[in-house]
Amino acid sequence: MDIGYHPLLCYDGLTGDLLKAQLRDGTMYCSKEADIFMESLLDEFLCDFPDMPLYFRGDSGFASPGLYEVLEDKNCKYAIRLKENPKLLELAEDESQALYCATKSNQVDFAVEYGEFMYQAGSWSHPRRVVFKIEKPYGQMVHLYTFIVTTLEMEPYQVIQFYCGRGRMENFIKEGKSGFGFASVSSPSKLVNANRLLVHALAYNLFNWFRRLALAASMRK
Repeated sequence: MDIGYHPLLCYDGLTGDLLKAQLRDGTMYCSKEADIFMESLLDEFLCDFPDMPLYFRGDSGFASPGLYEVLEDKNCKYAIRLKENPKLLELAEDESQALYCATKSNQVDFAVEYGEFMYQAGSWSHPRRVVFKIEKPYGQMVHLYTFIVTTLEMEPYQVIQFYCGRGRMENFIKEGKSGFGFASVSSPSKLVNANRLLVHALAYNLFNWFRRLALAASMRK
């Protein structure tokens, strides 16, 4: 019988350091127990660096009210993507119509609108700020939507820019998988595989520290 695993990883967005890794069953959704995972990590930062501002960004797999509440309790500013739903599209309809009007005579060039509103999903304890971007890609007539729930006190376009930095994590994950064997879980024992992941994570960090702290900038890639 094949057994799948779904690791949970948290990286430092500036340095690429792997802050925490946990091997989980493959049937677990991204946000499952992500609040517990992050709470202990945030507690460490608050203990060691009490005056350092904390920021978190995550894709829609981490759109969980439990995680929002932990981040808010720890005063960690966040930007987390939300999946499209009819209510979000309805709340952004005015800006969508404005974009249609602005591009009515030019259906070729790229165009974009930003906006924000307060929104409360059924599972949320209170309304939260949601910023959004509606874009018409070059040469297309369709509109693409990005919705971000956030506690960042910035303009909508700035929140979107901050969130888009999350794409760097995909490069870190790819490097861990292809260069440091993060996907190497060949043992029938979950405990063995979990410990192996931590050893590989240590190897990744040692290399990343060496590259960042010892190598010349021209050699770091």
